[in-house]
Amino acid sequence: MSIFSMDDFYKGDCINAYKYFGAHPVSKDRDDGVVFRVYAPAAYCVDVIGDFNNWQGNIHRMNKINGGVFEVCIPEAKIGQLYKFRVYQKGGKIVDKADPYAFHNELRPNTASIITYIDNSNMFHDEDWMSERTKCFDEPLNIYELHLGSWRKPAGKTEADGGSQWYRYDEIANDLIKYLKENHYTHLEIMPLAEYPFDGSWGYQSALYFCPTSRYGTPEQLMILIDRCHKNGIGVIIDFAFVHFVKDSYSLGNFDGTALYEYPTSDVNQSEWGSYNFNLSKGEVQSYIMSSAAFWLDVYHFDGIRMDAISNAIYWMGDKNRGVNDRSVQFFKKMNYNLHIHFKNCILIAEDSSDYPGVTAPSEMGGLGFDYKWDLGWMNDTLEYFKLDPFFRKDNHNKLNWSMAYFYNEKYILPFSHDEVVHGKATIIQKMWGDNYDNKFAQARTLYAYMFTHPGKKLNFMGNELGMFREWDENKEMDWSLIERYPKHKAFHDFFRELCGLVTQNSAFYEKDYDKDGFMWIDATNNVQNIYSYYRMSEKQTFVIVCNMSPVLFENFRLGLRENCTLTEVLNSDAQCYGGTGILNKPRIKSAPIPEKHFNNSALITIPPFATCIFKVKEKPLTKTSVKKSKTNKQTVKAEK
Repeated sequence: MSIFSMDDFYKGDCINAYKYFGAHPVSKDRDDGVVFRVYAPAAYCVDVIGDFNNWQGNIHRMNKINGGVFEVCIPEAKIGQLYKFRVYQKGGKIVDKADPYAFHNELRPNTASIITYIDNSNMFHDEDWMSERTKCFDEPLNIYELHLGSWRKPAGKTEADGGSQWYRYDEIANDLIKYLKENHYTHLEIMPLAEYPFDGSWGYQSALYFCPTSRYGTPEQLMILIDRCHKNGIGVIIDFAFVHFVKDSYSLGNFDGTALYEYPTSDVNQSEWGSYNFNLSKGEVQSYIMSSAAFWLDVYHFDGIRMDAISNAIYWMGDKNRGVNDRSVQFFKKMNYNLHIHFKNCILIAEDSSDYPGVTAPSEMGGLGFDYKWDLGWMNDTLEYFKLDPFFRKDNHNKLNWSMAYFYNEKYILPFSHDEVVHGKATIIQKMWGDNYDNKFAQARTLYAYMFTHPGKKLNFMGNELGMFREWDENKEMDWSLIERYPKHKAFHDFFRELCGLVTQNSAFYEKDYDKDGFMWIDATNNVQNIYSYYRMSEKQTFVIVCNMSPVLFENFRLGLRENCTLTEVLNSDAQCYGGTGILNKPRIKSAPIPEKHFNNSALITIPPFATCIFKVKEKPLTKTSVKKSKTNKQTVKAEK
């Protein structure tokens, strides 16, 4: 990475501002003092206050250098001590601010920064992983979205009794990694970790962008968690909310008495969430955000960044009618280009609900430069379909087949994220039509079978795999007792695990996710029976998937096939071991040269109600006899039907 440059900082081309600004101990092992630097161009003056001067101003006044930068070296300051910047703002107000480049901060409600020596040289042992990781375009990418504070909670501990209500980063590592491996997840996506004041914001209203939240421990403990994930073959993605920041007085807002990081007071100053919007037209702000993204990839070895609320930056206030924010768009292109250059095979993901083109096209080709984009259209259409009474699904058949009409425009990830299981929206399984417990589970199994066999990488929020009926609450751990006490939930969890294993271990489900040769409809228009059927293919494998979205059992269902083949059922969501009724197909089903729809071959299968059947295809060479039969079988077809 290049040496820090003030010129680059002012122009918005700096990717490593954290190496210059903030509090930097001269050495880790000796008390040689600490150098403090802060950017506050409109401030009259700035003092450093902290444990080393009894929080008194006028003792360690900073020198103004390089225009807007204040600097001082304090020999008395030591690692582990608390500090703030006392900013004498333009306009005469005096405000104590946390360090915008702090590496560690106090646990809320306290807000002081902590002098920290960041050195990861002895913390990571993942050289092979870092050199060999890929963007997974033609490999499995099955993401488990996690809120660290509510996956599991320490038994009997609360803040009130002096104990921590959360596991530390390193404490949770062993159980979490074991769970991810057992359930065939390839990557962990952690909800925002940049320090934030309000638990209920889940980190999406951040205050400090170089500071992992102290809720779960120290910077070193976070490094331990990520290093252990890498040792076990699991990639780690961080959620990054950089479009807006909190309005709390100790944070970035009105930092030096001016709108230094945010837009000036106007109709674009504040977001729909009541926070300040970053002014991405300013070079200093661009350098701040770009350096923050690089910081997580550099210092903590994260494998990727999922960037929140991209549409709110593409369009003014997220409103397409207000037009494109050209400065933000240009910033995305520059940031993503630089991150790709400096961090080998890092994965950049856009959470974007707009139809803005080229989100996952390379920056060099005019795109925004993200690697993946969440397919929120697929998510909304799919869930709306499964909420419908099956009687009305025939009139909404295109809600499910429409996704493949636009799918190859971008590189999509299919998400069922935390956003879908909060705020009265109901959990995924609760969204399923009907009030019958068995029907909801059956439909949920087919929903996930459809999701995991659909082209595109996958993301699921924690708890989806348990069939939780309770909406997510950041104050409570997941309902682990469901799989311990209730057979149907355990069976559903088993199904989810087996499904994840199937799609991550068979190349047909990931090798050609973004290649039109990897998918083909068998029948996308059967709205009368509410059945969808399609192929998934790789160079070496072919699978057939049949989804029944109706409560009707179909026996002797004729399935069109392009090849003369044998079908082997490898997963049936109606199997008794998954909580179904146990209506299965024969171990092997041979096709016949009997045309069906636009195919020359077909096979008779059984499709249970609300079920998905997944077949592996073994092709057979056509014989002269089979070719002859295919030309003279019209009467046979009529008789069998």
